[in-house]
Amino acid sequence: MAIPSFVDTVTLQVAGGNGGHGCASVHREKFKPLGGPDGGNGGNGGSVVLRVDAQLTTLVDYHRQSRRHAQNGQPGRGNYQDGADGADIVVPVPEGTVVVDADSGEVLADLVGDGAELVIAQGGRGGLGNEALASAARKAPGFAL
Repeated sequence: MAIPSFVDTVTLQVAGGNGGHGCASVHREKFKPLGGPDGGNGGNGGSVVLRVDAQLTTLVDYHRQSRRHAQNGQPGRGNYQDGADGADIVVPVPEGTVVVDADSGEVLADLVGDGAELVIAQGGRGGLGNEALASAARKAPGFAL
């Protein structure tokens, strides 16, 4: 079966990345048995972005490979280290692409103009580490989000 040379309608299955977990860690030094919380926050998940590319004229690249999943955020670490954010996935589309929600049939956007963008799947927010959850009432929380 040959791949067609021109495709003007595709169904993409996209998912944004999950946010990373926060870290529950307690700072330790030789003569300080409890140095307080030092867990870092988790990184944000990546997003899937549709961007107009004036060089494209067809959606044939997505005819067979219609799934896109952005990278997850990295978990936080001890010593106040936040996790890295997940990388965004940029999906180049031709000018005049109309984005429609497959479930409801609602038109989400009509992408016109070189470089026009639409975030189609937003990445998740990273969790908070126990250092960010510390308060006057709870000085060293033993949990993270």
